[in-house]
Amino acid sequence: MQLRYSFRLYPTAGQRTALARAFGCARVVYNDALRARERARSEGRPFPKTGDLSKTLITEAKQTPERAWLGEVSAVVLQQSLRDLDAAYKNFFDALKGKRPRMGAPRYKSRKDTRQAVRFTANAAWRITVGGKLRLPKIGDVPVRWSRALPSTPSTVTVVKDAAGRYFASFVIETDASQVLRETTFEVGIDLGLSHFAILSDGTKINSPRFLRRAEKKLKREQQRLSRKVKGSSNRAKARVKVARAHARVADARREFHHQLSTKLIRENQAVAVEDLAVKGLARTRLAKSVHDAGWSAFVSMLEYKAARYGRTFVKIGRFEPTSQVCSRCGVKDGPKPLNAREWTCGACGTVLDRDINAAVNVAKAAGLAATACGAQVRRAPVPAQRSEAGTHPKQPTRLVREQAGIPGPEAREDVNTRPVTTPATTAR
Repeated sequence: MQLRYSFRLYPTAGQRTALARAFGCARVVYNDALRARERARSEGRPFPKTGDLSKTLITEAKQTPERAWLGEVSAVVLQQSLRDLDAAYKNFFDALKGKRPRMGAPRYKSRKDTRQAVRFTANAAWRITVGGKLRLPKIGDVPVRWSRALPSTPSTVTVVKDAAGRYFASFVIETDASQVLRETTFEVGIDLGLSHFAILSDGTKINSPRFLRRAEKKLKREQQRLSRKVKGSSNRAKARVKVARAHARVADARREFHHQLSTKLIRENQAVAVEDLAVKGLARTRLAKSVHDAGWSAFVSMLEYKAARYGRTFVKIGRFEPTSQVCSRCGVKDGPKPLNAREWTCGACGTVLDRDINAAVNVAKAAGLAATACGAQVRRAPVPAQRSEAGTHPKQPTRLVREQAGIPGPEAREDVNTRPVTTPATTAR
C-alpha cells in the first residue's frame, strides 16, 4: 500500500522566490499543453503525445525569447507538469466510461489558485542532507520540521504551498502491512452522528468537537475584515491569508481528532464496522454545515487504511440497512422513528432502547461481528402488574419505591451517614 507523509517546510525569502518561480513555470507548461491538445481536438486532429509536447513546449521553448525563463527551474518539474496533465485526462476519460466517480475535463491553472505544487523525481537529484534539510535543485537546502522518521527512502517529493501560505514536503512511500498488531477479542460497531460524533456498540459515546462551530465567531470577524478591503490591494491579500489560516487551523484540529480516534479504535478492536453514509445527500439538507464539520468521510477513510495497515478487519455495511428501526434484542423491525426520538420501546419484547447505541449494535450485527450491548443503555420496560397483584398497603411503600425516594426501610438500622458509598464498577476493556 502507499502512504503519504507530509512535513512542514520553512524556506527562506530567497527560497520562497525560487519556489514561486517553479510554481509559475510548471503552471505555464501545463496550460500550454492543455491549450495544444484542446486546439487539436477542435480541429479534429489526434491528441499530441507527451513526448512531442515535451520537445515543443519545453526544449524548443527555452530557445525562444518568450519562454527563455523556463530554463531557470529544474526540467524535471516541467516534465512532471505534463505527467499531471496526462493523469487529469485519464481520470476524465475513466469517469466517462464509468470506471471512477464523475469528474470534469482538465481546466487551466491560475496563478491565483489557492494551492500550488511541483514534484521532483529521482532524476532531479534531490536528497535529504546530513543536517536534515531538503536539498532541491535550483532552490537550495530547505529546512524541514521532521515529526517522524520515514519508513523507507522515497523516490519523489512534492512541494506544496497551501492557501494559508504554508509550505509542505509530501512523500509517497510504498509499504506493506508489516506493523500487524497483536490480536484482540474485541469487535465494535460504530454509528456516526452529529450530537455525538461516534457511538460504539459497547455503549461508549464520543462527543462531537464541533471545530467549525467553535471557530465561527473568529472566522466571521476575519471574513468581515476581508470584505472591507479594496480588491487588488496588498491589505486584501494579507486579510485573505488570515482567513485561510483560520480555516486551516480548524481543518488541522479536525484531522488530528480523526487520526487519534481512528488509531485508538483500530488498536483496541480486532474488527471495526461502520455504515456507508450518504454524505452528499445529507450535505444538501439544513444540517449541511454540521455534516461537513463532522467530516465522516475522512474518518471512515482513515479507519479503512489503518485497518489494512495494522492487520485489522474493516467492514462497511450498506446505507439502506435499517439499523435505527430494528430492535437489537429481539430483531423485530419496529418502523422508522423521528429524529427527536432518542429512546424507543420495542413493541415485541418491551425493551427500552437508546436509539444511537441500538443502531451501533445493529451495525456490528449486520457486519457479522459478535456484537453485544455490554454497558449499553438497554433495559426492560416496566410491566404493569395485574389487579390481583396490586395489593400493597398504601402506608407501607414497597422497597423499590423507598429506594427511589431515598426512604430508609425497616431493615436499615444503622445511621444513613455511616453507610459506605458504593459506585458502579466500570468494565475495563
